[in-house]
Amino acid sequence: MSVESWAVVEDGAVIEAHGADRLVPWWSFSKTVLASAALVLVEKGLLHLDEPLNGKPYTLRNLLQHRSGLPDYGWFRSYHDAVARGDEPWSVSFLLEETDAERLRYVPEEGWDYSNIGYLFVRQIIENATGQGLGSALRDLVFDPLDIRSAKVAMETRDLNDIAMGTAQGYHPGWVYHGLLVGSIADTALLLHRLMSDTLLKSETLQQMQSAHALGGPIEGRSWHVPGYGLGMMKGETTTGKSVAGHTGGGPGSTVAIYHSLSAKRTSAVFATSEDAANTERKAFDLL
Repeated sequence: MSVESWAVVEDGAVIEAHGADRLVPWWSFSKTVLASAALVLVEKGLLHLDEPLNGKPYTLRNLLQHRSGLPDYGWFRSYHDAVARGDEPWSVSFLLEETDAERLRYVPEEGWDYSNIGYLFVRQIIENATGQGLGSALRDLVFDPLDIRSAKVAMETRDLNDIAMGTAQGYHPGWVYHGLLVGSIADTALLLHRLMSDTLLKSETLQQMQSAHALGGPIEGRSWHVPGYGLGMMKGETTTGKSVAGHTGGGPGSTVAIYHSLSAKRTSAVFATSEDAANTERKAFDLL
């Protein structure tokens, strides 16, 4: 694993850093940000966690927790082939048709399966509720309140020109249908640390965000002893006995892992120019 940058935050400030101002793709840490924005809208009364969505059998909570029954386009060979060829991203309608997204794979709340399509719908819900594009909505709901300056939504290939993409130069961020956030690794650590310090959400809302659906026993080859998933947030116990919450993310050419220690009140973030999630997570856990 090639670790390019990391940051550690305590008491609201970066206390340890290496290349932490470098701009990187946040990959699925974007889900934590989207979930935070959705929960702000719930607190404002503009969204509801537990009401069925537009006649669908699933709720916003189900989408945020990957318990909706929706599929994940990451399992489809045609998706990966198109990305590898450098094709232009599919339209949303074609994506949903290609993945047969209307056919739920299980009854909502009766299973769990990671779904990027579910978070595409979360993006759409946020945009519809605010009347804004995703970038503006996240700026108003999350980034400005938490004083996060470097973050933005990458929309076109040129938006990644100054981003550390490893071997994925020329990647089109439109292939991340819920939105690909980019920014410094320091800002990922600061964002999560401030979020977990009751800076953005009410304490009862933050508790719901951390209420995790158990995902069974240890994950082979990973540093998770008791894994679980809350609302846009991975939460559980590591193999070294640390209780953590945050998110790992990865895509072509790189991986990020951003985690908060629930006991030490310390947050770490690591970016690596490899697709090795296990070692990137391990480094992040070691820094806690």
